[in-house]
Amino acid sequence: MRKAVFPGSFDPITLGHVDIIERALPLFDEIILAIGTNSNKKYMFSLEKRLTFLKETFKAESKIKVTTYKGLTVDFCKEIDAKFLLRGLRNGIDLEFEKAIGQTNYKMEEIETVFLMASSGFEHISSTIVRDVMQHGGKYQFMVPDAVKIENQ
Repeated sequence: MRKAVFPGSFDPITLGHVDIIERALPLFDEIILAIGTNSNKKYMFSLEKRLTFLKETFKAESKIKVTTYKGLTVDFCKEIDAKFLLRGLRNGIDLEFEKAIGQTNYKMEEIETVFLMASSGFEHISSTIVRDVMQHGGKYQFMVPDAVKIENQ
């Protein structure tokens, strides 16, 4: 079984994330959307809300599972017998950052990282930008799936 983990904080999930996940579906038998938990980090949305956003967004897709994990992502992959990490790239800066992590993960546990480039029209979207726009009352709806829009109406 080709199982991939797409790790992130998903604070909140964006249409950029959705684009990468949907395009990766034909590549894997199962994709685990894994929210990494970090008690030192300040999140806009609670862990429960972020789990709900992911589950609601992908409720019709049986190949997608949603969970949380603590610690190193490669340790989580090993624990659930996932051989692949899925990552999206918006630009060259993302590539350089993700490449170093991917190489380290491979050396640590032989976990391959599969990179997908953001589709045209999604490369400008990040959770950081969405949070900033939301906090200042701006129009964010074009950057997030319905599960996030409904929560914040």
